[in-house]
Amino acid sequence: MANRVRRLGPRLGDADSRVPRYLQVASALRRRIRDAHWAVGDKIATLEELEREFGVARVTVRQAIDLLHSEGLVKSFQGRGTFVTKAPENDRWLQLATDWESLIAPIKDNVPHLLPPGPNSSEEPPPRVEEGDGIPAPAYVFIRSIQKRGGQPYAYARVHIAKHVHAKAAKLFASRVALAVLSEMKDLAISRAHQTLAIGAADMETARHLGIALNAPTAEARCVVTDAAGIVIYVGEITYPGDCVLLNIELIGAERES
Repeated sequence: MANRVRRLGPRLGDADSRVPRYLQVASALRRRIRDAHWAVGDKIATLEELEREFGVARVTVRQAIDLLHSEGLVKSFQGRGTFVTKAPENDRWLQLATDWESLIAPIKDNVPHLLPPGPNSSEEPPPRVEEGDGIPAPAYVFIRSIQKRGGQPYAYARVHIAKHVHAKAAKLFASRVALAVLSEMKDLAISRAHQTLAIGAADMETARHLGIALNAPTAEARCVVTDAAGIVIYVGEITYPGDCVLLNIELIGAERES
């Protein structure tokens, strides 16, 4: 396929975006390779063309190309340009749930790898309870853990559980995923559960726990569960590497099974 430049619409996000611009450029170029806009063996656009297209500095484009080079997707030759060497692997095996049942089903048997309290564990911050979430509980128990697949970490969880709820099943919360425990507590009436998803970049702590690069793209899910009295009994913030997450929402055409 001949080398060509195409506009993808608006330029990159504002300067205060949480995702560094070189990662945004790398993501766009990676997507073009994945979608065969550039096939293996093709020469990609020049630095000058990418600089103009994305409206970024030359150093930003170079950083993006260097990242793709480290992933084995491209190779640069002095005087000839940069060529595609392989297509990205499609390994988005983790599909984020859009309803309660599909959220619980894949995690109910997971065993979290608990992390020890931090050096300032006595000063752990309270959960982030936002307007509209519900009424904060008087006290919470904070749990940090890692989820693994095939021995490799794929999720870094920071979870706050209302202290009075945690006391009812402390041993279970220490050995199982908190949401699965909550879903099976027969004396607990859950009135609402909602989840939001944000795209971010790995900070030092997240990068260390997930074994990914600093500022690598991440998917950050935040789940809030409220009981019948409107008390927020669970706040979970789970961070996943961006390259393993798929959000699949059926909009029209498929009937849900009853």
